[in-house]
Amino acid sequence: MNSRPWLNNYPTRSTLEYPNISLYHYLKKVADEYPDRTALIFVADQVTYREMMENIDRMATAFNSMGLNKGDRIALMLPNCFAFVYSFYAAMKLGLVVAQLNPLLTARELSFIVRDSDAKVLIAADAVFQTIEQAMLDQDIENLVVVPLTGQDIGVDAMLFDDILQQHEPNPPKVEIDPKKDLAVLQYTGGTTGFPKGVMLTHFNLIANAEMTLEVMREWLKKFGGREIFCMGLLPFFHSYGMTCCLTTALTIPSGLILVPQFNADLIFYLIQQYQPAIFPGVPTAFMALMNHPEVENHNLGSIDICISGAAALPVEVLEQFEQKTGASILEGYGLSEASPITHCNPLLGVRKPGSIGMPYPDTDCKIVDPEKGDQELPAGEEGELIIKGPQVMNGYWNRPNDTAVALRDGWLYTGDIARMDEDGYFYIVDRKKDMIIYGGNNIYPREVEEILYEHPKVAEAVCIGVPEKYFGEVVKAFIVLKDGVEATPEEIIEFCRPRLIKYKVPRQVEFRSELPKTMVGKFLRKDLAVDEQRRRRLEALEG
Repeated sequence: MNSRPWLNNYPTRSTLEYPNISLYHYLKKVADEYPDRTALIFVADQVTYREMMENIDRMATAFNSMGLNKGDRIALMLPNCFAFVYSFYAAMKLGLVVAQLNPLLTARELSFIVRDSDAKVLIAADAVFQTIEQAMLDQDIENLVVVPLTGQDIGVDAMLFDDILQQHEPNPPKVEIDPKKDLAVLQYTGGTTGFPKGVMLTHFNLIANAEMTLEVMREWLKKFGGREIFCMGLLPFFHSYGMTCCLTTALTIPSGLILVPQFNADLIFYLIQQYQPAIFPGVPTAFMALMNHPEVENHNLGSIDICISGAAALPVEVLEQFEQKTGASILEGYGLSEASPITHCNPLLGVRKPGSIGMPYPDTDCKIVDPEKGDQELPAGEEGELIIKGPQVMNGYWNRPNDTAVALRDGWLYTGDIARMDEDGYFYIVDRKKDMIIYGGNNIYPREVEEILYEHPKVAEAVCIGVPEKYFGEVVKAFIVLKDGVEATPEEIIEFCRPRLIKYKVPRQVEFRSELPKTMVGKFLRKDLAVDEQRRRRLEALEG
């Protein structure tokens, strides 16, 4: 059998040519062609491509005046806003490297990343100033720039972003950039197994991934005949998924990018009504929240024509509900920070297989290998570790040669995800290797249990983890958020699962919560639930 069967089913080109330019010039080509198109929308303010590029150049001049040189790192600790876009692309213009920071980082995490990256400038929202003070970065940061989004008094003397823009002309120096060698971003991973690691992504990595995404969308875009379209910029730009889908791809379409600083269902409904976006990249929890909103039936979501879902598994039940409400097509995909991040997506023009992550992107090679040593390729239908090779794959981890050697072997990126491939070349993520629950020697992947839980009509959100059990090692515990206005018992949930799962996969414990812990991008935090469970068990042991 052909080991790359997806090549027989490709609805688009399977290999592409990629522009060998900087990320700044990649955006500038579009801005020069469509200078008067709407580029950015934030609250009630709109900015054209011409105005956006002028402000990017102003910020690049400002960075130059701060004494920053090619290869220096800056850190952005911002939600989606004008300042993020201007600072990010200004850095690309000068060959600076952006360390992207989640505004919800703790002081300890912030301190580690700033020092690990050796960032010379920190641009941050006023709302996170308490965290910055707790991190004690005075000796590490040469310039601190504040973006006043909430209007609160930060109590220190710092440069204001808007003042910097006004004080500098849009005439930065020219800097020669080698797109394949020069870093654009240090994309810090979540640090679930210790301190975060800085994923080194080049200009070429990011442009290649944007071009792959555009290729998937190219035929679909023809239906608009060159008309102005808009993209919902809900995904945080500091996350690799938001960076590629919104900050690079959407702006390159060109599409007006609606900047959403944080998820709020009422705000999302308003923005959809106001601007009629056709493109909605999202995460499963966002689709769930909108569909479970009590007022969803009172809102017209018909402008949404295409959604790309990533960052976590999308329950088939939610996919079908959202598509029925909007008439849109949700394309479930897959990626990871180490691959810029997208590697797979269901096709727009070919066969879409709900529950799968689709086929590899153009120029992306994949294998399923044995999860123990990773040196034996497995045939279609068998479960193993997914490994990936392509132009979007990282250069390695910043200052982490040992971690790099584990993740990158002979040019292949070892993802740590358990997957399988069907005979048509469509891939299915079974689960993370580290999330696997082992019951009496049997492997249980939380996702398969969660899929069943989402079929229950009262369940809004569900996450499963393994909890210790005396005889069998681990059993399944489900954490569940119910839909508004309904009640359920643990016994009811367990009984629902019994006829649908093999006996050892049925949850033994069910805990109801009003909300589940999530990252800012909307991924469930299993590790937080595991920590809560460990804490609860310790308390019970002490009390017993």
